[in-house]
Amino acid sequence: MSQGNERQRPRIALGRSAPLLAILLLLLAGWFGWSAFEQWRQAGIGTRLEQARDQTVAELGKALGTQTAQFSRQLALEPVAAALARGDAAAAMAALRETWRGVDEAQVFDGGLSEAYADPGTFGYSRLALLELAMSEGAPVARVVRDGNGPRLGLAAPVQLQGRPAIVYVRQPLTRLSAAFDAAAVPDSAFLGVRQGGFTVLRKGAPALGNGADALARPVPGTGLRVVAELPDLDEGPLGLGAAAAATVAGVLLVIALLLAGGKRLRLPSLRKRVDAAEDDDGVTLSEALARESSGGAAVAAEEEAGAAEPAGVPAAPVQVAAGIFRAYDIRGVVGRELTPAVAALIGQAIGNQMQAQGLRDVVVGRDGRLSGPELAAGLIDGLRSAGCEVIDIGMAPTPVVYFAAYHLRAGSCVAVTGSHNPPDYNGFKIVIGGETLSGEAITDLYRRIAEGRLQTADAVGGLQQREVVADYVQRIADDVQLDRPLKVVADAGNGVAGAVVPQLLEAIGADVVPLYCDVDGSFPNHHPDPSEPHNLTDLVQMVQRLDADLGVAFDGDGDRLGVVTREGRLVFADRLLMLFAADVLMRNPGALVIYDVKCTGKLSDYILRNGGSPMMWKTGHSLIKGRMRETDAELAGEMSGHFFFKERWYGFDDGLYAAARLLEILAQRDEPPEAVFAELPDAVSTPELKVPVEEGSQHAQVARFVAAAQAEASPFAGARLSTIDGLRADFSDGWGLVRASNTTPVLVLRFEGDSEAALERIQDVFRTLLRQLLPDGTELGF
Repeated sequence: MSQGNERQRPRIALGRSAPLLAILLLLLAGWFGWSAFEQWRQAGIGTRLEQARDQTVAELGKALGTQTAQFSRQLALEPVAAALARGDAAAAMAALRETWRGVDEAQVFDGGLSEAYADPGTFGYSRLALLELAMSEGAPVARVVRDGNGPRLGLAAPVQLQGRPAIVYVRQPLTRLSAAFDAAAVPDSAFLGVRQGGFTVLRKGAPALGNGADALARPVPGTGLRVVAELPDLDEGPLGLGAAAAATVAGVLLVIALLLAGGKRLRLPSLRKRVDAAEDDDGVTLSEALARESSGGAAVAAEEEAGAAEPAGVPAAPVQVAAGIFRAYDIRGVVGRELTPAVAALIGQAIGNQMQAQGLRDVVVGRDGRLSGPELAAGLIDGLRSAGCEVIDIGMAPTPVVYFAAYHLRAGSCVAVTGSHNPPDYNGFKIVIGGETLSGEAITDLYRRIAEGRLQTADAVGGLQQREVVADYVQRIADDVQLDRPLKVVADAGNGVAGAVVPQLLEAIGADVVPLYCDVDGSFPNHHPDPSEPHNLTDLVQMVQRLDADLGVAFDGDGDRLGVVTREGRLVFADRLLMLFAADVLMRNPGALVIYDVKCTGKLSDYILRNGGSPMMWKTGHSLIKGRMRETDAELAGEMSGHFFFKERWYGFDDGLYAAARLLEILAQRDEPPEAVFAELPDAVSTPELKVPVEEGSQHAQVARFVAAAQAEASPFAGARLSTIDGLRADFSDGWGLVRASNTTPVLVLRFEGDSEAALERIQDVFRTLLRQLLPDGTELGF
């Protein structure tokens, strides 16, 4: 063969098969092209929907601001102000209706709201909440209320009626809001709604999408409303290709088809490797383009370098991840500074890699009501999908509902995006993989995987579907728990996500429920959602007493902890609630193991034994307790913080809402009032949790020094039974004391109990003396 012939590229003639191949390629080009068009069209729908949502948020805020401002002006008008000053409420309201067109009703109530509280059910809890809000704000407020046989716009403002505190209430038609809502252009295939709590006030678009519409929700600041939006599931392109890649493939196929149809012969590159590097053919082939997109699942530009494209939300550039957010029981940090969507995506990818290593793919994702929840959940989901996980997004839901969904939907794994009881600027993740809640070293391993760059991207992006499970959760409990007699219960959610579920749950089991701060608001405007702190229960105590309710129940920010107050205003500590739960479970399961943490009362062990059970004390921490339950097959467990874990008749995870239902079930079986039932339980003189701040990161070392000193021969603890499973707990004949290191904050946690005030003071003094010897001078003990 001559040198000239050697350099010629071989040619392939397709002959009579060329037209058939051209038709096939044209069909494929049309398929890829149509897919690209559909994906671009759907992306355009998403953009228009987000614009409509943001426009609606702005217009609703403006409309409500206009109404409250006009309300103030109307009250200041001479006829209205003069009538109020002389105490003529009827004349004041007549003047208000005359000067303000469109007012359906105007009323004046005394500042004590005696008329409203005389029969709050008939008066309407939403109206009552509006009036209370006006009193607490000291300014006009507006909310959607149920009044006049349907939703209406209610406004309330505090006034002086002849020198006495009073409240003016005005009802207006909902058109004041619907006009702002109707102006938004919403694609027919999408959904847009205005929601207050769990009630959808206004809606347009595809109704079937409304159940999952909290995924794209945005709050209307200062109104209690949020605008919710949802898109239909996006269609994936052929082979998982994005729009740009599908269009590129369509173009390549079309060109080849036209060449074949025109009778051209295709030139194939020489199989002989060229010596001259300058003549190398580095163009991307069709198979390489397909490989890129199937592994990345996102649109890529026509780049020269080969490699998989990252799904949306997974950072391409290095992102600094703070080691300090990886805590003992969960991941938690300050939004914007330590937690961003990019960090959430890396955490999701690390979780997904850990799942894949165990042969798991399906994972449920839910979030609490914090304002940062939607964007962090979106980042987390992107990371999980990039690792190849199949994600089921249940939207906004309490953490126990996320746990429930993992069982109910047979996923086995879940991640709850929640800041729990932390301040509003915090958020985080509680993680379950294969039924096991991650804690300690398992959480640290996620950080190491990220820090060391050991994140694997799957060949194909995992799928995403949205499901609504709250109704199934409520039905599952109501099918098993029903009250023998109705109990009147005030439920305080502290504006946490439990408020979206607890009223309907307790009503479903037969309780008469008075909601308190059950509108989900991630800024927590009324009080912090932490029922373990007595000062957060002040409003609940007042409402229980004012309404003569049987009981008050409170929940933390994500609904996995329960607090209880009696009609007398007493806080029932969680260890005494655990006594009631233990006695009930042991009736059906004699000899069953009951686990409690080191902060619980010394009376609990004897009570469990007397009721035929087996007590076990264990370390504090919901992850650690759940792990111990799995190891020991315990039927019940509880923590002093308000976490309760029922395996009997439930799934073994901590669930404050379910615990409330079981508590009401027990109390409704008794003829005595709840406070009499609680009075029968063994009690002692005790302190709540006491916290001593120490230097950041030093708490464990300080406790280790305390343990060593307490175990010395000359120690004042010589006569006590010492337990060191979590810090040091010293049980004396007449009481006990505990010091342990917090796993979440730089504090020492202490608690004390005695059979008498004198015993309590003596035990405290033993701990106090040793702590003063070991801690730096000037440390404030606070007890």
